[in-house]
Amino acid sequence: MNNTMTSKKFFNAVLFREIWEAMKVTFRHMFHKPMTFQYPREKRTIPDAHRGALCLLRYDDGKERCVGCDLCEAACPSRCIKVISEEDKSLPLERYASEFFIDITKCVFCGYCVEACPVNALAMTKMYEFSTHDKRTLLFDKDRLYDIGDRHLADAKKYLYAHNLETEGDESRAYRYHFPDSIKTVQSSTE
Repeated sequence: MNNTMTSKKFFNAVLFREIWEAMKVTFRHMFHKPMTFQYPREKRTIPDAHRGALCLLRYDDGKERCVGCDLCEAACPSRCIKVISEEDKSLPLERYASEFFIDITKCVFCGYCVEACPVNALAMTKMYEFSTHDKRTLLFDKDRLYDIGDRHLADAKKYLYAHNLETEGDESRAYRYHFPDSIKTVQSSTE
């Protein structure tokens, strides 16, 4: 028994049996269709609910949606959003975001800020390529966020539709943040 085991080990070592067993696995996988994407040339189809770069949106008439309520800043778990709001001088009791910053290096792309926004001013796009040599370029200000929103408006709208934050059609245009008429009449009567 001991002699046969020794001779079997000797023939396995001489014939390189372990290498041939491993090569069988390699040859089997050689004829399968590849599963990897060749990234720079091939891009994945990204679903509408993908959480990519944040953007600020405008209304159809070009007016800013953001009312400077700071709810996105309060909802952010990583504290990467900073909103500075001011009162509109021409319209009393109405506010707007004078400055808006998002540090993408700290962002965890959770989407809480988008859900917290009462006027759907924030949305997420399918933009995910953020490679840069200088991380200071990843501090997005208000102008850059509006630029991303203008360039990726269709993706941002699809994100809002996918998460039931906004509905498609004419009834969604009627959804705007307005102060109650009673406040406006009181303000105009006091002036």
